[in-house]
Amino acid sequence: MATITAPALRVSVPGFLKHRAVRKLLVLALAAAILAPLADARWHSGTWPGALTVDLSDPLSRASDWIIDNRDSHPLFLYFLGHVSNAVVLSVRAVYLVLLAAGWAGVTALAALVAWRAAGTRLALGTAVAFLTCGLLGMWVPTMQTLALMVVAVLASVVVGALLGLAAGLSDRMDRALRPVLDTMQVLPAFAYLLPVVLVFGIGVPAAVLATVVYAAPPMARLTALGLRGADKEVLEAVESLGATARQRLLTARIPLARKELLLGLNQTIMMALSMAVIASVIGAGGLGDRVYQALASVDVGAALAAGIPIVLLAVVLDRVTAAAGRLGDAGPHRRPTYWLYALLAAVAVAVAGRLAGRLDWPESWTVAIAEPVNRAVDWMTAHLYSGVPVVGGTADWAAHFTTWVLDPLRGGLQWLPWWAVLLLVAALAWLIGTWRTALTAVLAMAAIGVLGVWEPSLDTLSQVLAAVAVTLVLGFATGVAAARDDRFERVLRPVLDVFQTMPQFVYLIPVVALFGVGRAPAVAAAVVYALPAVVRITAQGLRQVDPAAMESARSLGATGGQQLRQVQLPLARPALLLAVNQGVVLVLAVVIIGGLVGGGALGYDVVFGLAQGDLATGLVAGAAIVCLGLMLDRVTQPADRRARKGA
Repeated sequence: MATITAPALRVSVPGFLKHRAVRKLLVLALAAAILAPLADARWHSGTWPGALTVDLSDPLSRASDWIIDNRDSHPLFLYFLGHVSNAVVLSVRAVYLVLLAAGWAGVTALAALVAWRAAGTRLALGTAVAFLTCGLLGMWVPTMQTLALMVVAVLASVVVGALLGLAAGLSDRMDRALRPVLDTMQVLPAFAYLLPVVLVFGIGVPAAVLATVVYAAPPMARLTALGLRGADKEVLEAVESLGATARQRLLTARIPLARKELLLGLNQTIMMALSMAVIASVIGAGGLGDRVYQALASVDVGAALAAGIPIVLLAVVLDRVTAAAGRLGDAGPHRRPTYWLYALLAAVAVAVAGRLAGRLDWPESWTVAIAEPVNRAVDWMTAHLYSGVPVVGGTADWAAHFTTWVLDPLRGGLQWLPWWAVLLLVAALAWLIGTWRTALTAVLAMAAIGVLGVWEPSLDTLSQVLAAVAVTLVLGFATGVAAARDDRFERVLRPVLDVFQTMPQFVYLIPVVALFGVGRAPAVAAAVVYALPAVVRITAQGLRQVDPAAMESARSLGATGGQQLRQVQLPLARPALLLAVNQGVVLVLAVVIIGGLVGGGALGYDVVFGLAQGDLATGLVAGAAIVCLGLMLDRVTQPADRRARKGA
């Protein structure tokens, strides 16, 4: 018997509800309407509830006391950590003695040889000039101390990072296990690494080297794993079809195919090691970083600049040489093995000649004292630019106005919001740009800050980060657009960005203190200067890589330059612009924390205070809160599709 079925009724959905973002906003509005009254009734005060706080000060203090009491007697320290400390000291001392034995002429010749082998004559000459400049500034011995520390730290970082990357690149399980560890190591501020190693190894070179290894190894591990996982599958299948074992496939196919990633990892490890080696001067690392730190403590800008210039020169040289090594090919006569041998013999001959002539130490008469003229210039700037400038006001006025009109209202607004409102806002932002997993991760990271008992200082730090990011993005996007649209401006800007990107974080505080004094505004200014080059580069590169066919179509339709930018370039470059925002946030957070040295306060001050007083609880809790803050900001600013491509 036939049955008659009624046609299914179709409910038409309004057009605006077809957009995923609109649907998410409606769900968020509904959730806020339900949860906000309930939360307000339960926690009307708005401050983080004490019942939800976990006090870690007592267990961390007991752990600190146990380490101090047993550092000279426990077998773990006597038979393992003690030998590690002695090996580090002996290694650094051996490298330092070799550098001193080679003399300034031998070291300069050897450095120029390596640069020539990597990229040719121009880089070799630049390297020689850089090392000679270190001597002219009277910083030859501190430069050799920093270089010796760098050699040992970089070698250890490369070995540790390569082994971890090898394990993560060959095992999915190890990759998943290492990913959160590496994330934490990269987000944790540099100062937070210093306190635990000082407790274990005391003040001195071992603590500085091991802190540098922990800080600098993650890039090598990540890029090694990336290179091994990204190896051409067809090549690997061809090698496997020839009967190669797993070890042979690794040595003859995977590692050679990952050569560029490995050399990029070396480059990034060197740059991070140099940055950390400078910061580690506060725990007795010595070298150039110690000169900068001592000068910064006494606000001696001239002495700080005299030590800061060699740091920048070392960074630029190491960056150029390792980057050129990544592009190294077989062409060119200077890359033949015989020429390498001849050049090495020439460098040894120069070192021997300098030793025979008794010219191992840099001559005192060849130094140029720049501290006094620089300090005179700073005094002039302080007298004429710091305050009292007609119409525009001085830099001190700018800092005061920025604090009064931006930082104070932003901090007050964040701290005025109830804690549950902050969590709802974080969840909304993270869900709009990502998925519910993204929102959950961001909310848990933010909630962990309250559980640690540092809710108020974390919001203070967050206000500084948001203000610095806003300024960085405005300046960075404007400069990046100008660089993408004008080749001449881009060529002029490139060396400036190179210098600023290779300069260690510590050095940025020198001119900032001279111009703006101390406080939260100088910390924000240093963060802006540090993060700006990365934002400019990524923005310019993203705009330049827009499909030329799309640009040509827009021009053929009569679009003006502004219309092409707004309607074609910016929409198509959206992934690059979001990456610029993400990197700006990460870099700003790193320097805002170091701003605790110049009056930035908040979490940065807690980290610095914990290090200065040996207070493990204060320093580690603040460091953990910074990690949570960085994780939350990363999830809020990084789209889910790009995180999936990264494998995060």
